[in-house]
Order: sequence, then C-alpha cells, then structure tokens
Amino acid sequence: MKDLERHTIAVLVDNEPGILARVVGLFSGRGYNIESLTVAEVDHRNNLSRITIVTIGTPMIIEQIKAQLSRLVPVHKVLDLTDEGPFVEREMMLVKVAGQGDARIEALGLADIYRARVVDSTLQSFVFEITGSADKLNAFIALMEPLGLVVISRTGVVAISRGARGI
Repeated sequence: MKDLERHTIAVLVDNEPGILARVVGLFSGRGYNIESLTVAEVDHRNNLSRITIVTIGTPMIIEQIKAQLSRLVPVHKVLDLTDEGPFVEREMMLVKVAGQGDARIEALGLADIYRARVVDSTLQSFVFEITGSADKLNAFIALMEPLGLVVISRTGVVAISRGARGI
C-alpha cells in the first residue's frame, strides 16, 4: 500500500469501564492497525483519561479514524499530534540481558552509551530501563541480542504537543 503515514493520536475520554474496548473495537472492526496504545487517567477531578494511539494508514484512513473516534461517546477531544505540529514522543522499556564475562561488560558499556539504567542485577543478568524514541529502543535491542537478550517489556508511546497548547 502506498502513501502510508504514521500518526500519533491523543484522545481525551471519560474514565469509565468499556471505553478502551470501544476504541479498540473501532480499529479492529474496520481492519485498522494499532502500533502502540497507552491509556491512563490524567484528570482525577473530572474523571478523564487520555488514550495515545500510534497507527499507520493512508491520509484518507487517518481522517476516517479521527472522525470515527470523535463520534464515539464519551470522547471529548481527538488530537492528531502528527498534524498539529511539533510534539515530544517517548517510550519506556525494560530489557533483561543474561551474560557473563566480556558480554556482561560490553552490555554495561552499551547501556551507558544509551543512557539505560540498571534497575536490577544478579550474578547472571541485568535488567535495564531505557527511555526514548522507538528508533532508539529498537537500536538498543539490536545491540543487546547478541549479548544475551532474554526478554523485553515496552510501555508503548506517550506523547505531548510542544508549546503552550494542550489537548
């Protein structure tokens, strides 16, 4: 498929049971893919949650996704961060690497270069915490694979627009 674009979409919703299932159902029912999905309460007083979705599609499909999300109740606002201008996007990952000897020393050195923190250590393994763009995290994974990569746990993308405006 040509003209595919990656978009990060923020959706402000009421924090109530079933809303996440309805959003995901909108995507799956129409054959749209979700690359990343995060959700958390962002306003306890007003009972609001923010869902951040990363998806890929043609410009027409992206417009359909935004329009269909806007029509869902209880969606308050849909903001396509990709179209709105500059935004900051990050992901957090925990990576367990097992190894001994030189591989262990090399893993620690690479972790330092990537600004990954050791959050757990045993005689046989390390657990690293790393935050950054998806590209940075993927590069870190590629370097750790030959050194004894055991398991990865990723949060998914969180994003926020730059400047004074909000959602």
